[in-house]
Amino acid sequence: MKKTLIAFVTLATLVGCKTSPTGRTQIALYSDTQMNKMGVQSFEQLKADKAINTDVKINRYVQCVADNVISVLPTKYTNQQWEVVVFEDDSANAFALPGGKIGVHTGLLKIAANQDQLATVLGHEVGHVIAEHSNERASQGNLLQYSMQATSAVLQTQNVKYQNEIMSALGMGAQYGVVLPFSRTHETEADSIGLDLMAKAGFNPKESVTLWQNMSKEGSGATPEFLSTHPAPTSRISELRSKMPDAMKFKNVAAKSGLKPGCKL
Repeated sequence: MKKTLIAFVTLATLVGCKTSPTGRTQIALYSDTQMNKMGVQSFEQLKADKAINTDVKINRYVQCVADNVISVLPTKYTNQQWEVVVFEDDSANAFALPGGKIGVHTGLLKIAANQDQLATVLGHEVGHVIAEHSNERASQGNLLQYSMQATSAVLQTQNVKYQNEIMSALGMGAQYGVVLPFSRTHETEADSIGLDLMAKAGFNPKESVTLWQNMSKEGSGATPEFLSTHPAPTSRISELRSKMPDAMKFKNVAAKSGLKPGCKL
């Protein structure tokens, strides 16, 4: 079993290693082309399945905020053709997918009270894309599945007692020890990237704290943090506040450069 696990660790180390925008080592087994194709296909399916908002004023407002955030992305992404769609959905949510796709739920506009708060969310979601979190999660899932299958095969070969119990325990350990913390790492990283993006675009980064206070009032974060894929709102707010001095420097530079978004609903 030990040799099998070492083999998988070696595979993960040698194949598809990348570095995230925050300097964290990542495993990414898929190409940009593959991820973009999956992102576009998923977005097209969502557009076919979900109601799309056609209110001109709402769409102009969301597009305005998105365009300002996109304008400060790395060149690889600013040169990409982005599509922004507002979906009729009461949940306070938004998402961005590889391939230049952004979706915003109308329910988010009730929580994100101004352009700065909406920019907080869009910066966060685009942050997931430029940090290649989708690639990392898909790669992690494949490696985890293969390692579990290999471990099961070893247990059967060695006639180990309580095989089912051991595999069940390993599965739970992987879920709470690897998958969930890994997701929280992504969320925290996207928060950091998004904060810098919104500030560089000229939005007020201090509104990111207000947004999460609004989210908290709506009941977000009721699940204990160690059992959640997302950090608790209090943890996010604390982390954002710790990064605020640097974000405000970006905001001041943007202001001196004349970057002052004027997106109104």
